[in-house]
Amino acid sequence: MKSIEDQLKIILKGTEAIIGMEGLKEKLAENRPLTIKLGLDPSAPDIHLGHTVVLRKVKALQDLGHNVVLIIGDFTGMIGDPTGKSKTRKSLTKADVITNANTYKEQIFKVLDRNKTQVRFNSQWLSKLTMENALNLAATTTVARMLERDDFKNRYESQTPISIHEFFYPLLQGYDSVAIKADIELGGTDQRFNVLMGRTLQKENGQNPQSTIFMPLLEGTDGVKKMSKSLGNYIGINEDPNTIYEKTMGIPDNMIIKYYELITDLHPDDINIIKELLSKSTTNPRDIKMNLSKEIVKMYYDENASIKAEERFKSIFQKKQIPDDINILCVNKNNFDIADVLVKNKIVTSKSEFRRLTSQGALRINGNKIFNILEIPASEKMLIQIGKKIFVKVNLI
Repeated sequence: MKSIEDQLKIILKGTEAIIGMEGLKEKLAENRPLTIKLGLDPSAPDIHLGHTVVLRKVKALQDLGHNVVLIIGDFTGMIGDPTGKSKTRKSLTKADVITNANTYKEQIFKVLDRNKTQVRFNSQWLSKLTMENALNLAATTTVARMLERDDFKNRYESQTPISIHEFFYPLLQGYDSVAIKADIELGGTDQRFNVLMGRTLQKENGQNPQSTIFMPLLEGTDGVKKMSKSLGNYIGINEDPNTIYEKTMGIPDNMIIKYYELITDLHPDDINIIKELLSKSTTNPRDIKMNLSKEIVKMYYDENASIKAEERFKSIFQKKQIPDDINILCVNKNNFDIADVLVKNKIVTSKSEFRRLTSQGALRINGNKIFNILEIPASEKMLIQIGKKIFVKVNLI
């Protein structure tokens, strides 16, 4: 295994905070594989780069020779994590949880090594707790401490109902650490209360408390708000290579280093070299961003896919060439409605969006800019371009 100093350099890369640092150093000094805990509440199966921030840190620990235990919260998922919620979450069925968990696993193993990751479901131990066990668990924490959480506090002050079973979520998640004797647990900063509960319960059960590593939340492609599918500022790891590359090229220049630190496996020393390059006036941030985009595509596909995505980007955005992989739609000319065709084929989300884009000058047909959908010419073959990224050919038959 690497020296403690080398391991800490990799562990500290991009972290927001570490609780139990001295304990972490002591555990690393034992020169044994540590048990790394990552708990997942399988309520939303689509993973984007924001979700991979913690996964990448887990992968770094895995590469250092430590044992990763991925805990699928099939039991706690039926309660629902109350973190950041303004009302009680609807409980998932067992079937929902299992379906989401399977989808999660397939995506997670695009980051983690499947053969070196132990997957466990917390129903294995939580479903066996007796009422006596549950009462003893509840006795470890006060209502006052629970109400320190902003989500519970805000709901209490606004007289929004809080169900008693919601208080059990952090307790049960914390008990997972006891069950597997975790040495380290990772989580986002929004999971601080839940993760620290593991330390509390381990102490109550006579275990050496886990060290906790908190990773920051990743801003989306707008560089302002947390990456979120609902906000449309996300980069999904299952998206095609061209989309991943183009979306990454769209991030603000001031986010380049943060993306390198949080969602790539580059060594901290290599990132310091990139920082130095960016500080020089002779460096074009676009070139660094192109390397970042290529790196991210390579992580989720391969070297060949990253090269092709870069070549396509250069041809479209730098050389202003028309891509050769355009979708071709064949449409009956007797029932032709361009807006309807684009919506049905998911080129645009709605007819109103198409009208808005057209009025803003984003629409070109056969190279001609169109500002009014009533003035769209109908020819047998049309090359439609919307903005810089969307191309489609429509053939009337």
